[in-house]
Amino acid sequence: MADPAPFKKPLLDSCLLAFVQSNSLSEKMIVELSAVAEDNGATILRPNKEAIVRVREATHIISNTIDFEEYVEAQSAMVPVVTAAWLKNSVAKGKVAQVRPYSPDPRMIFSSVVLTCADIPNTDKETIIGATMALGGIESKDLTRATTHICALTIDHPKCQEAIKKKSKCKIVLPHWFDDCFALGKRIDEGPYLLPDPEILRLGVHDQVKVPASQNLEGATMTVPTGGLQGRQPVTVFANKKVMLADDLPIRDTRLRGILVDIIHGGKGMVINSVDACDIFVCHYRDGPEYVRAAQQGKDVGNLAWLYHLITQNEWTSPFRRLLHYPIPRDGIPGFEDMRITISNYGGDARIYLENLITACGATFTKSMKVDNTHLITARMTSEKVDAARDWNVEIVNHLWIEESYAKCKVQTLTQPKFHHFPPRTNLGEVIGQTFLDERTLHAMFYPGGEDDLDSVAMRKRKMIQTAQENVYSTRKGGRSKLDVMTESSPAPKAASKAAGKAASKAKPDNFTTPARGRHVRTGKENETPSLLSTGSRSAKSQALSKIQGLATDIALYEKEKKRAKDGHGPWGGKRAADQIDKERSTKGSSPTTEGDDADLTASGKRPSKRPRLSSLPQVEMRICVTGYTRWTGTLHKEDADKKKLRNMGIQLVSETQAYNYLAAPRVVRTKKFLIGLAKGAEILDSAFLDACLESGEQADPQDFILKDKENEAKFDVTLKQAVARARQNHGKLLRHVPIYCTADVKNGVDSFQAIAEANGAIFKIYRARSGTTIKPTTEEQDGGAAPDPVYLLSGNLPSEKALWPRFEKMAREGHMEPRIVIADWLLDVAMRQELFFRDAYLASKFYK
Repeated sequence: MADPAPFKKPLLDSCLLAFVQSNSLSEKMIVELSAVAEDNGATILRPNKEAIVRVREATHIISNTIDFEEYVEAQSAMVPVVTAAWLKNSVAKGKVAQVRPYSPDPRMIFSSVVLTCADIPNTDKETIIGATMALGGIESKDLTRATTHICALTIDHPKCQEAIKKKSKCKIVLPHWFDDCFALGKRIDEGPYLLPDPEILRLGVHDQVKVPASQNLEGATMTVPTGGLQGRQPVTVFANKKVMLADDLPIRDTRLRGILVDIIHGGKGMVINSVDACDIFVCHYRDGPEYVRAAQQGKDVGNLAWLYHLITQNEWTSPFRRLLHYPIPRDGIPGFEDMRITISNYGGDARIYLENLITACGATFTKSMKVDNTHLITARMTSEKVDAARDWNVEIVNHLWIEESYAKCKVQTLTQPKFHHFPPRTNLGEVIGQTFLDERTLHAMFYPGGEDDLDSVAMRKRKMIQTAQENVYSTRKGGRSKLDVMTESSPAPKAASKAAGKAASKAKPDNFTTPARGRHVRTGKENETPSLLSTGSRSAKSQALSKIQGLATDIALYEKEKKRAKDGHGPWGGKRAADQIDKERSTKGSSPTTEGDDADLTASGKRPSKRPRLSSLPQVEMRICVTGYTRWTGTLHKEDADKKKLRNMGIQLVSETQAYNYLAAPRVVRTKKFLIGLAKGAEILDSAFLDACLESGEQADPQDFILKDKENEAKFDVTLKQAVARARQNHGKLLRHVPIYCTADVKNGVDSFQAIAEANGAIFKIYRARSGTTIKPTTEEQDGGAAPDPVYLLSGNLPSEKALWPRFEKMAREGHMEPRIVIADWLLDVAMRQELFFRDAYLASKFYK
């Protein structure tokens, strides 16, 4: 009689799976995946009554994001967090997959990459595979259905031909793509590197590149958010949470605070005033006893932008995930105070984000490029600003420098190659906003100690955070820590792969060569069948890190040698090479402008040969925005000289988009600059103050030059002193939550009115013939029986504008709001008086009648 077949355990027999619901992993999907997992022997751990993931019991946590509260606890307990693809692939292959390639952590930039190499020399092949595996990818020896990328020099290799023949979805990329990703520590788009017609070999660096949309900046471009919160569905992210709103939050409007409290209560949360009892602490600055206490106890500490993000997304996210979601340092980052920074080639949200990040660091943001700029942050190495920065010896870096400096609370050295790496056909705006804050650094600098004064719950949470950090940062053989690979992505040494480049040129007669930019890693053998908790590619990673460490000295010497001037008999490089390049560039002429913000380089249009040293300049005591000043009209060459004189007195003239505490004008005027400055609560000076300073050669007393203009005050029905006092009480929130629409054809253009309205905190929209319904239909009962709030439309008397009036009134009334179609003077008068008022005389129907 034959022996009975041995009993075979189900595939997932020893797995205890806990699912985390999110926008990318819905409840319906969880039900379907749970059924599949149970059919294969797994045990599903349902959340408890408080909807808390049972981390300590699980062997795997299935989540498509790291944005859940128990993620730190999972790191502490070393429970792997994997995406739903891990479960699907394990079942499909009948074999438990490795966990490392399925990490949802965005710092594992190749976590979804299954790579196979074609006609790549062995040395380069090993380095690319090793580094890819260290950052979450896996290698496939042959082309399979799971392969996502083929690394090749041409499409002649059998693997490439097979992929083309089978119409495989995998991408055939040049090795240059991996090289640029390794150098930046970020995953950029493969498009310019795709064979058979790669853009990086077909187009030049000066050809225009489309400015990409920023995927990681939603709700995180500024520390003080704008926009309304009314009419939202109840949020659940605050369920069973106790929230404390600190007194330093920039919400002086009691109505807004009331709305936030109602939203939290509506989501079954609670607003309290006790640091020790709260779960979430929301504040603006990283200082004060309440902040220190909350941070030491391991509370979730974020700012108002983070709170808005939780409300609008209704999904948990860590305040460390995005730089501007965490309270800002009151005095900026040490070392930034004397820096003047401008940006180029970034657009949309990325530009707004960088402007606010520069200000949060404590530096001065300048819209235009001037000779006294210290740094240029650019997404590409081609623009008028870049050319000017080269001429003036201004430091040119990408956004990684300012992001990492802010994250590590310290000005980062500019010698790191990744801060100067610009892939030729990529706009780096596509990878902006991916840098995390470092909790260990924050703890050491802003809330050290505190362990002796914690209760048992706080002590356990602090211990859990420390354990998670130790597990993530734990050092392995070969030197550096695990997370260093994920966040810093060590720069690729430039001289190390020359041999690989030569090997490639010998291997193929074509014009393709392997990227002569760096040998990053060499790998050992791919892991055999892993255990359920395997993290994978340990050998590859340790070898990679040890090689990078060994080349660090050579890299530093190479960077130093590039900057050193050579004598006439020395080797080619350094200053001689730079001079030669400058001569060649001058004969070819300037490159075409690609960014609109690069047009204004200096007031005179001239470029000095050298940038003056700023170390001897006095500290800036007065930042002044000027409007209506006629001293330099027709004499632009004199403006720069006068500005330098003023700067030597500690007076800096700035634009209306920057921070300033004084506004200078010859009289009371209703210009955009004047009204924006008034909204900021700036001290209004007579522009004669500037004349007095320039003529005497020393700073005059500003209190002797407070603007007095009785004639125009009577004309505009305003008392300037009272208006300034009101503005300082309003804190730029005079029109907070007031919706203001404006016709596209309004006289004098939309832009000025938008700037004035938004400077006072209004919700501003352009109303056109095809705008549709932008006010949600609401009944009086849905509004709680409250009286309808007014909504304004700024309009002129053109037929095209009048045609919009009936539809606007209908939309407003259906949204239980009172329509007010007014002339633009209403907004100008409100902004001038810094007082929200209304009279029927402003109604367009009466004014134009």
